Amino acid sequence: MALDQAAEAVVCAEGVIRRGIESLASAEGGVDRHQVLAYDVAHAAAATATARAALAYGQQGELEARITAAFVADVLADLGAKLAGRERQWGAGPELLAPADGFVAAHRDPDTLAALCGEEGPRHLGEEFELARATFHRFADNEIRPHAEHVHRTNGDIPEEIIRGLAELGGFGLSVPEEYGGFASGGESDYLGMVVATEELSWGSLGIGGSLITRPEILTRALVHGGTEEQKRRWLPSLASGELLAAVAVTEPDFGSDVAGIVTGATPADGGWRVNGVKTWCTFAARADVLMLLARTDPDRAKGHRGLSLFVVDKEPADGAGFVLEQAGGGRMEGRPIDTLGYRGMHSYELAFSDWFVPADNLVGGEEGAGRGFYLQMQGFENGRLQTAARALGVMQAAYEAAYAYAAERKVFGAPILDYQLTRAKLARMAVLIQATRQFAYDVARRMASGQGALEASMAKAYVCRAAEWVTREAMQIHGGMGYAEEFAVSRYFVDARVLSIFEGADETLAIKVIARRLTTSA
Repeated sequence: MALDQAAEAVVCAEGVIRRGIESLASAEGGVDRHQVLAYDVAHAAAATATARAALAYGQQGELEARITAAFVADVLADLGAKLAGRERQWGAGPELLAPADGFVAAHRDPDTLAALCGEEGPRHLGEEFELARATFHRFADNEIRPHAEHVHRTNGDIPEEIIRGLAELGGFGLSVPEEYGGFASGGESDYLGMVVATEELSWGSLGIGGSLITRPEILTRALVHGGTEEQKRRWLPSLASGELLAAVAVTEPDFGSDVAGIVTGATPADGGWRVNGVKTWCTFAARADVLMLLARTDPDRAKGHRGLSLFVVDKEPADGAGFVLEQAGGGRMEGRPIDTLGYRGMHSYELAFSDWFVPADNLVGGEEGAGRGFYLQMQGFENGRLQTAARALGVMQAAYEAAYAYAAERKVFGAPILDYQLTRAKLARMAVLIQATRQFAYDVARRMASGQGALEASMAKAYVCRAAEWVTREAMQIHGGMGYAEEFAVSRYFVDARVLSIFEGADETLAIKVIARRLTTSA
């Protein structure tokens, strides 16, 4: 009965979302003029899509149904809060959610939530993926976690033994087709395997675990979709084996998510191109052997994204302290590290290119690839958004486990804080949120394997990354004063989670320019 009521509640939420989309689509100026509404509609749509995926999970058992009901009730409550005082903009009122009021009250009841404390629910991955999960989890536990705190506290480099170990596991070849030395067979397992592996590696550490496989993943997707056969055979086997490590150079100081406006230029030269300009937030750029560089090859800026091309730029690896590389012909590349609050180990850089020479053969797609760079890099970034959602899942799971263990040990007023209703309700909401968003990530992975799911990948990224901020914040709060102490890993989870809504598409831009725009276009 609870699951039936949850399904009816989701239908109510979907009705409100439709009203919001229609209102936004018909409003003068659309998403660009009504940004607050666009942002709220996008996040509400993402939450409701997650709830829809959770319904399928809830059908697999009594515990799964209870977890689903608790999640759906929270989604409805949050949607009601978004509507409050903005009914005119949404074109909808609370009466549309009223049929679900009893369901929401029952499953947001504090005692009902507290009774779920400690119940994470099975993942229902199947034997093959459970084996993969166990393998990457063991690697994260044995090889990544022992280094995570030291690298974070010292802002150190990723230990080479982690890179070698991940290469031996095949972690860099998850998306590389089998014919080029990887493990991708072209089926559902490619995307789902990537999600599973990324979550477990991020459980070990976001900075030196889960994010290690993101950059080669982005470059791999671009090459698979747009590279020449010669380029695929040249780079993909080395990316799969970990012989070549990749970084991505797209963002510029004045152009973040507005990729179409970038100004770093590549001008024709004898036998290739000369690159001039500045890129920023190039994560892992020092240690990388190659850069995926997006540059303007058509000087007519009026052409926007149609004037951009994608290059694979060879470079020598360097340490994390910054670097200067020079070419015999006078080219120069300088990398300045950007100190960050968290997400350490990967290191981010500002890269300055001065007449850096790139051979003609390194233009992705060859001559036919000129002007297609924006589309090719988006092939990688759409999958990167799903992978970022998986990274958020790993950080949330680590924070939840740390909070639960601490709550069981820490005594206040004569009893473990795990015995208190508020603590139990918080932990239950964490576990419910993690499992529901995990199931949505699995659902999106299956969609993407069939050539769909680009919008849902953006939704997953937007929703899960904001959820990670709440989960890690509450995990830190459960630790009390010790949560603010650097000797406990939960403080690292908190600062690492903060970057998730910023990179791979800033939350506001993703919500307004991608999710809301696509929703209103199809309205």
